[in-house]
Amino acid sequence: MAEVSIENVTKIYPGGVLAVKDASLRVEDQEFLVLVGPSGCGKSTTLRMVAGLEEITEGIIRIGDRVVNDVPPKDRDIAMVFQNYALYPHMTVYKNMAFGLKLRGYPKAEIDTRVAEAAKILGITNLLDRKPKALSGGQRQRVAVGRAIVRKPAAFLFDEPLSNLDAKLRVEMRAELAKLHHRLQTTTIYVTHDQVEAMTLGDRIVVMNDGLIQQVAPPLVLYDYPANVFVAGFIGTPPMNFLKGSLVREGQKAYFKADGIKIKLAPDLAGRVEAHMGKEVKFGVRPENVMVKGYTSLSEDENVAASQVTVVEPLGDEQIVYLQAGGQDFIAKVDSHVRLEVGDTTQMVFDVGRVHVFDKDTGVNISLREKAAVA
Repeated sequence: MAEVSIENVTKIYPGGVLAVKDASLRVEDQEFLVLVGPSGCGKSTTLRMVAGLEEITEGIIRIGDRVVNDVPPKDRDIAMVFQNYALYPHMTVYKNMAFGLKLRGYPKAEIDTRVAEAAKILGITNLLDRKPKALSGGQRQRVAVGRAIVRKPAAFLFDEPLSNLDAKLRVEMRAELAKLHHRLQTTTIYVTHDQVEAMTLGDRIVVMNDGLIQQVAPPLVLYDYPANVFVAGFIGTPPMNFLKGSLVREGQKAYFKADGIKIKLAPDLAGRVEAHMGKEVKFGVRPENVMVKGYTSLSEDENVAASQVTVVEPLGDEQIVYLQAGGQDFIAKVDSHVRLEVGDTTQMVFDVGRVHVFDKDTGVNISLREKAAVA
């Protein structure tokens, strides 16, 4: 096991296509780090540079104390699990798992022991004599992971390993991977476009967009203290609401105001955004922090907006409600027992203790209490 260090790494493809720009990361020994972002953001390219499958244009990559920029993939002491599993169709499960060890000249007795141990951990001992075509998607995924485990590498690299599975199996395999990491404690870098996977698996999450690292933080820090509009909108389902308006002072009180919406800012928040008073901003609030008047313990004397219901999506214990106020659309996540129908006009209450204010031009979160919390 080892740390993985990425220092000022840039990747430019032929034709001047910038895939990754000046990325710096340190993956701690035994850490489970997740790279997440939309398609084309540079996360898989970053992983492939660590693996040695892509050459870097600038920067340094270390695995442990060794610079591996010019080290071939087979000599980097890493094991990679791909999206399509890349199993040999003519080989049995046993031979697929043993193949890499055999190429490296391990004695047969040790190969047998390692394969048996990995198969037991993954619950595929009874599948060792089968070929991939006789396996389900989840079983193939376990075999691909088993092939990585037998190597006992310094680090595991996962490139969207669950994306080919159905929704139910993805949930099950997420739990299996979490248990596996807890048991093996091997340094792991995991790439996904699915922010639910990122939130449930990662010790820390790296959010990327357009080749740039936007924020690196533990899951709940990302959720509660997003560094900018992109992170705030990408992390969370449904995504954070963004309302356009201005910050104004009326006497000793500060407000966010938009057409049909007036929200009083808590005194500490007003202090943090003082420099933006009188300016246009983006006001962010998560759907679970928008509530229906009469169904909340929050003060309902202020921070209430008359809203019209445009869509209702029942989800069992809760419902997603699409609303419009002052010409702006936003979403609330409320208890399913709150009876709302399309066309209803209702009063929505904003939890002002859980809101964010973003610079209109840069997208930076100007309302954070501690900048260090999101470094």
